[in-house]
Amino acid sequence: MHQLYKLAFAAILTLPTSWALAQTAQELAVKKMIEPRLGQGAKVDSVTKTPYSGLFEVRVGSDILYTDEKAKYLFIGRILDTKTYQDYTKTRVDELSKIKFSDLPLASAMKVVKGNGKRVIAVFEDPNCGYCKRFDKTLQEVDNITVYTFLYNILSEDSITKARDIWCSADRSKAWDNWMLNGKVAPAAAAGCTTPHEKILALGKKLKVTGTPTIFFVDGTRIPGAIDAQGLEAKLVTIK
Repeated sequence: MHQLYKLAFAAILTLPTSWALAQTAQELAVKKMIEPRLGQGAKVDSVTKTPYSGLFEVRVGSDILYTDEKAKYLFIGRILDTKTYQDYTKTRVDELSKIKFSDLPLASAMKVVKGNGKRVIAVFEDPNCGYCKRFDKTLQEVDNITVYTFLYNILSEDSITKARDIWCSADRSKAWDNWMLNGKVAPAAAAGCTTPHEKILALGKKLKVTGTPTIFFVDGTRIPGAIDAQGLEAKLVTIK
């Protein structure tokens, strides 16, 4: 990666959060200049002029960087409002990482309904993930929720084996809880049992799920990492 990419940046500004998304001739010119300067193989998805002191947003996958109109400087960091401390960069990243929840292949996930089940989340988890186990314990404190768990086995080969044994159990959800909450290993799966392992790996890659747990909400937003019950309840309240 080009040395410029390693520079650190922190900007604190007070400006509006939205700007036009259509790429102009100037934005395309900046994209043409900045892309080769990010290093061999770097691919810039889009460049958008922002209201922030002439900066241009440079989107590389799910990452947001900033540069000037001549692509001479690269700024890495977050833009904050000095009055409200709203994180405009986070808002933008959240917007770009939204998914269409209804497109998730829920039949390939384990389903648990608690209470009336009206509140719905989908979680990508690995059976060997310590933070996933922490989050699953948190879920025991939350009621009136439906949880879809995708077995996203990315930590080790052993994760694939454990997930297969759990998926092939007579009661998948019970086998999952037994392992994640109590450390009780599921019986070995029958030789002919198949799982959606490859399908879920491809889905996670497509959705840019880079770690576990990753929690998706019906409004398309996500939270990477484990959160406590209070944080989960606070998030669920915001979803209409």
